[in-house]
Amino acid sequence: MTMNVLSSPSHSNCGHWYVRHGICLTCKKKPSHAESLPFDYLFSGLRLSQEAVSYTKRLTTLISLHTHKKLYLVLDLDHTLVHSVKVSKLSEAEKYLIEGEQPQGLKLYESRIVKVRPFVKDFLKEANKLFNMYVYTKGDFLYGKKIVKLIDPNKTYFEDRVITRRESPDHNKTLDHVLADERGIVIVDDTVAVWPHHMRNLLNITKYFYFKKDGINKVSYAERKRDESRSNGALANLLKYLKVIHSEFFSCEVKEELDTKDVRLLIKGPFKPYGC
Repeated sequence: MTMNVLSSPSHSNCGHWYVRHGICLTCKKKPSHAESLPFDYLFSGLRLSQEAVSYTKRLTTLISLHTHKKLYLVLDLDHTLVHSVKVSKLSEAEKYLIEGEQPQGLKLYESRIVKVRPFVKDFLKEANKLFNMYVYTKGDFLYGKKIVKLIDPNKTYFEDRVITRRESPDHNKTLDHVLADERGIVIVDDTVAVWPHHMRNLLNITKYFYFKKDGINKVSYAERKRDESRSNGALANLLKYLKVIHSEFFSCEVKEELDTKDVRLLIKGPFKPYGC
């Protein structure tokens, strides 16, 4: 395996690659934040220079592809893995959810009620064999952490890889905050428009609505006491497609091809797989 990556900076010629709480970890100086990106989701107060980000992305991707045969999967949270609403927004026909026996996958979080999408548990278990996974939500830090804990309580699948509005305050999402080369990343999101610079990585999934949606005169899953299919729902069909993508990516017989192979050529995104 070839790894033509850059060397990390020396103390005498410091590029301030790794900064925490404003102090460079190499030279102990206080550099400007102008040329660095926040990675608080990994360690509080951590910022990496552009050079450090590029170096780390390439290195982690090569190790993952060659050693573990894993690609990277960036998953949206709301309407992709869960649906949550304020308890006060429940319709009259949905209030049984907080008064009696609750259906599987329903959780209360402060003033919100959260429904985990059917098949999430199996999806994460199987996808974890093929991908290093991130969650990327435009929710705030505490919300993102709490909701992810509901679906991954032991940090088995995501560890601390939960990117929130704290690191990414803009309306759009970006792979700049994901420590992997874009050529090895698959994105799954119910909203295409938030990924204007990474459409080729994107798989679009149908929005998951369990509770009644404001302004929509349609009976919700909760009101009907039904839910999306586990065996033939969006996540089950998505998993089938991801397995195909993974198999095709690693089908090459020459290991050196993994140094340049690009999953975007297989996805041809933005693309909505059948049944998703």
